[in-house]
Amino acid sequence: MEIELKLALQPGQSKKIRRHPWLHHIKPTLRTLHSIYFDTPGFDLMHRHIALRLRKVGKQWIQTLKAETQSVGVLTSRPEWEIELQSGSHPEFSVLPDAAGKLLAGIKLKHIQPVFITEFERTTWFIERDGHAAELALDRGIVRAGEQCQDICEVEIELQSGHAEFLFDVALQLLQHVPLHVEPRSKAERGYILCGAIHPTPAKANYPVIRKDQSPTEVCQTLIRSALIQMTANMPGFQDNADDTEYLHQLRIALRRLQTAVMLAKSLKQPTPAWYPSLRTCMRSLNPARDWDVFLYQTLPGIDNVDAAALQRIRHAATAARRQAQTMLNQPAMTEMILDIGRGLMASPNSPPSSPDARAWSQALLEQRWQSLHKRCRHFFSLNAEDRHIARIAAKKMRYLSEAFAPLHGKPAHDFIAALSALQDDLGKENDHHIGIQLLRTVPKQSATLGFELGRMSGILEAETTRHHKQSSQGWQQLSDTKKFWR
Repeated sequence: MEIELKLALQPGQSKKIRRHPWLHHIKPTLRTLHSIYFDTPGFDLMHRHIALRLRKVGKQWIQTLKAETQSVGVLTSRPEWEIELQSGSHPEFSVLPDAAGKLLAGIKLKHIQPVFITEFERTTWFIERDGHAAELALDRGIVRAGEQCQDICEVEIELQSGHAEFLFDVALQLLQHVPLHVEPRSKAERGYILCGAIHPTPAKANYPVIRKDQSPTEVCQTLIRSALIQMTANMPGFQDNADDTEYLHQLRIALRRLQTAVMLAKSLKQPTPAWYPSLRTCMRSLNPARDWDVFLYQTLPGIDNVDAAALQRIRHAATAARRQAQTMLNQPAMTEMILDIGRGLMASPNSPPSSPDARAWSQALLEQRWQSLHKRCRHFFSLNAEDRHIARIAAKKMRYLSEAFAPLHGKPAHDFIAALSALQDDLGKENDHHIGIQLLRTVPKQSATLGFELGRMSGILEAETTRHHKQSSQGWQQLSDTKKFWR
């Protein structure tokens, strides 16, 4: 079983790894590695989450088969089989152990062929501390599929002996001197992207299976793990393709899911994790980019005849906000937060002696949150703008809690969440108009014509807000009539 932690860095920062204090007295090993990855024309291995490669190390060829990866943020673990071969012309399947061979059942092995290669220089250090050991590898090179090519510059820390927490300790030490950032994709995954087998898409929330026999503390850890996976999965996509606004949207959803999990842990009288302030800072840092995206792609299309100069300024502001968000996500503080969360998940959950079972706990919290929302939405149609904003926040908290606990209650939760989502949308449209007006005020008025146009747009949004506020909405009534799935 291979257990490793992987982070990336800019090529110009690789010298800082070599000069790190932990590595001063460790003699490194330098190797040039050439790897050929194989699959069928239909990418049958990839669809089974199998990676098959032949790697040349010196004069020796090594065949490696890796099975489905289990990832938690930056930490991966997977079964792996390595066998020395005499030649690198083609894989030899007859030498695979039974467990590995069974993974290939039904695949036409004669159709397996090269699909992409990696070539990189690997510098390794063997680190030992307090009974733990790990191999630290600095890889610099390329992954190539046909005419497509992408640079590789990353650090892999593979556990040799001891506990997996040691990998996080090493990474956090490196981070004190080197600006590392998250890269959850393996070299194989990037190769498959280059050859067109994988078309990256934003990672939506995949709510985990929560068992009724789990303790509330175990449920919290399960929710944190799921949210961390979603967050890290969306970070490369946002960095590579920020114009696809769904990456940022899903990234913020993952952050709010983390926040919900922390809130649930607090209900168990657990201390607030040390990484929580960083989570709050991250959420605030991403808000401007998301606000501009919503305004540009959802609110603005509802305004007719927008002046070209105003539109250009708005697009410029949105682009600048996304770049600031990208910069923030690459900061060491963000990487440290992810490492801290991952390390915390390695610890065994300790439930209080009087801890309720997960279902009873969820019922109490859902009822409490519902009563709060009900109070905020009483006399819904007469709420002023400020009260509707407070109600929107209460609805958002209710939704994230409902989605977190939905696996414990099954299908009955779906109708309630759908009705709650409709109410959120209704309240959110008005809030989007308010934010749009605020954003327009920040656009520099470089001419009288531009100032007039920005003022015209603000006036339209103000009128639309008033109209929407007076509009009869059935959202709250529908939610009130929907069965409360936890009762």
